Amino acid sequence: MSNTEQSAHKVCWSCKGPVAASALFCETCNAIQAPGQLDHFTRFGLERSFDVDVDAMEATYLKQQQKLHPDRFASKSGREQALSSQQAASLNEAFETLKNPVARAHYMLRQAGHEPEGGEGHTVNDPELLMEAMEMREALDDAKDKITIDAIIKDTRKQARACENDLGAAFDSQSFDAAKKLATRLRYLMKMTEEARAKKSRLAAA
Repeated sequence: MSNTEQSAHKVCWSCKGPVAASALFCETCNAIQAPGQLDHFTRFGLERSFDVDVDAMEATYLKQQQKLHPDRFASKSGREQALSSQQAASLNEAFETLKNPVARAHYMLRQAGHEPEGGEGHTVNDPELLMEAMEMREALDDAKDKITIDAIIKDTRKQARACENDLGAAFDSQSFDAAKKLATRLRYLMKMTEEARAKKSRLAAA
């Protein structure tokens, strides 16, 4: 067995047979397996790319969630119940990280050994971006009607989509410095969209 094959397999705790590293259950004895140290992409059978089909990933997530439902393990041993809980926690963490483009970008940066801007011990040092964020916030503060706020939401969403496309290209070319800046900009754009929607809801309720 080659090193690659060895790294792609582990030993079943129950029957001691070989199990694929990403498998939830042993194919031989059907015992639930420990989640192991899989990265989030491998857990969903995805290539390590920023461009993720979130709908397809969600379908996989829901199928795996069903297989890990606590009711399925009610009559199992304490060890199997614990392993199913661990698998479910790992699955949830992977899904929550990969479905959010900012969290996905930060995860990919850390996987590549780069700390995202604005992370622990890292400040955002981009005057142009900070100025853009300040101008967006002032425009939202000044918006007094639904039409103006809708225009802001449409604009920030359009910019966010373009930013996601640029992020995909940056990761594909391993331009991690560019990816850091784009991830920070995307975080600001998504936050502005959320705040604009919240303001729109407040106006509608008034």
